[in-house]
Amino acid sequence: MSEALEMTTFRLVPGRTGADFVRSNKDIDDYLRRQPGFRWRRITEADDGTITDIVAWDSVADGRRSASGIMTEMADSPVHATIDQASVDFRIVPVLHQIG
Repeated sequence: MSEALEMTTFRLVPGRTGADFVRSNKDIDDYLRRQPGFRWRRITEADDGTITDIVAWDSVADGRRSASGIMTEMADSPVHATIDQASVDFRIVPVLHQIG
């Protein structure tokens, strides 16, 4: 089975912190856990404040299906208000190589 990574980078709206972003994700975390092909999720914050949200999927198709639901089914999530939408860079890419 293949693996794909959903990688999203962005800045937060002024006045919000990484901790605020993580707290606002409870409903998104619950949604992701219910999605077919979900493997894991990691959220990082760089020294310059850039947030990177990485989600591992069984396939690119699983990631795309879930991402669509986050923008439709989960459109009312409080997480959306924490993100500077103009700064978002989103992609889902297949994994070419991994070691364990």
